[in-house]
Amino acid sequence: MRGGGLLVAGTTSDAGKSVVTAGICRWLVRQGLRVAPFKGQNMSLNSFVTRGGAEIGRAQAMQAQAARVEPSALMNPVLLKPGSDRSSQVVLMGRPVGELSARGYHGGRQQALLGTVLECLEELRATHDAVICEGAGSPAEINLRRNDIVNMGIARAARFPVVVVGDIDRGGVFAQFFGTTALLSPEDQELVAGYLVNKFRGDVTLLEPGLDMLHGLTGRRTFGVLPYAHGLGIDEEDGLRVSLRGAVRESVVAPPVGEDVLRVAVCAVPLMSNFTDVDALAAEPGVVVRFVDRPEELVDADLVVVPGTRGTVRALAWLRERGLADALVRRAAEGRPVLGVCGGFQVLGERIEDDVESRAGEVEGLGLLPVRVRFAVEKTLARPSGEALGEPVEGYEIHHGVADVRGGETFLDGCRVGAVWGTHWHGSLEGDGFRRAFLREVARAAGRRFVPAPDTSFGTLREEQLDRLGDLIEEHADTDALLKLIESGPPGGLPFIAPGAP
Repeated sequence: MRGGGLLVAGTTSDAGKSVVTAGICRWLVRQGLRVAPFKGQNMSLNSFVTRGGAEIGRAQAMQAQAARVEPSALMNPVLLKPGSDRSSQVVLMGRPVGELSARGYHGGRQQALLGTVLECLEELRATHDAVICEGAGSPAEINLRRNDIVNMGIARAARFPVVVVGDIDRGGVFAQFFGTTALLSPEDQELVAGYLVNKFRGDVTLLEPGLDMLHGLTGRRTFGVLPYAHGLGIDEEDGLRVSLRGAVRESVVAPPVGEDVLRVAVCAVPLMSNFTDVDALAAEPGVVVRFVDRPEELVDADLVVVPGTRGTVRALAWLRERGLADALVRRAAEGRPVLGVCGGFQVLGERIEDDVESRAGEVEGLGLLPVRVRFAVEKTLARPSGEALGEPVEGYEIHHGVADVRGGETFLDGCRVGAVWGTHWHGSLEGDGFRRAFLREVARAAGRRFVPAPDTSFGTLREEQLDRLGDLIEEHADTDALLKLIESGPPGGLPFIAPGAP
């Protein structure tokens, strides 16, 4: 097989397209096939930097790991990073090319990118046995169909079969499957091979009569019913979701090694980006991670993390409006740990000069670190490595702000003053040795008898979760039928469902 493929669409956003795509990738690579993930256009504030210096969605980087291949810009040629409700930065082939309003993008610019998207897909097809494409939102967003480059537009251009995923946990999945199919044109319906039920709880036999009725109404089969799986900890496009050891805002799953737990509060700033940085903390036994938006929620926190954001100045204003800025200043004065990452690092500094992102000019920071930040037009995209706290560290950088560090102790190209740390490096806590050293420092400063687990491997945990996704597909989907679709394309002869039928 060479160049086969499948489009995983969804009835809604967050139906489970990303994890199903990753699961199919992991299942296929375990069958000895060369597999690549693909998403023509992604809208997300969670992104990653490839070894080639290209910025892509973290979901595609995770899917590449599931497929056991190196992530590349080919896998996500268009990335939209929202800066407001109405505009986004457009990242093309891993590099920012400008800001566009939603109207400007969907009004014509999007269609102009179709050629690039299809070229990337064809290049992946030429070098892999199968390409598993992830759609975006729903293919039945008929107001956007004309310029679509990520759902049925891709499927029709590549003649890929489409499997539609629906989240039954939300309810209404049969109506979603039927309505999604009925709203498509005859040419698009021809490619919809069937459905995949996601997040089912209970006895599958109770669901089967409904699946039979759905087949009778649409002429299309259901390829599997995936059970609800807790604690998958897989990178999504956006939204707070489960960590590797349990859901954020929930209690500790794994007991602490030492006498105390360690409580981490993450400020849920506007346009929060790469909040996956805290996943490695949540993976540690005895570490509780929660996202907060009130100053009183910082009182019992042993560590406060100010994460990355697409709107640094806006996040700074939000921290002040909420009273969180004052709480952070008090913590620093008391010697209680604070970590700022990327945009969070920038707000902890003395001053921000921004004529690029917010165009707010000069803005006073929180003054917790001796740093002045100036926003540059060109974005920094890098994969740095170094050493901190006596341990090797690797990370990745995605930022317009250029930091002028004027004092303090050097810390991952940022700085540290007392118990306040700041860095532009995302992903640094995924290094097991460095994470343990950092948590020991936090525990000491917080006065906690917390001991990091000596054998926790974030990489191993991530691999275990990707294998769980592969297991879900292998054990609960009709893999023979899926493989036939990937090899042979759309089945053909499927009936057209007119809107309003039956």
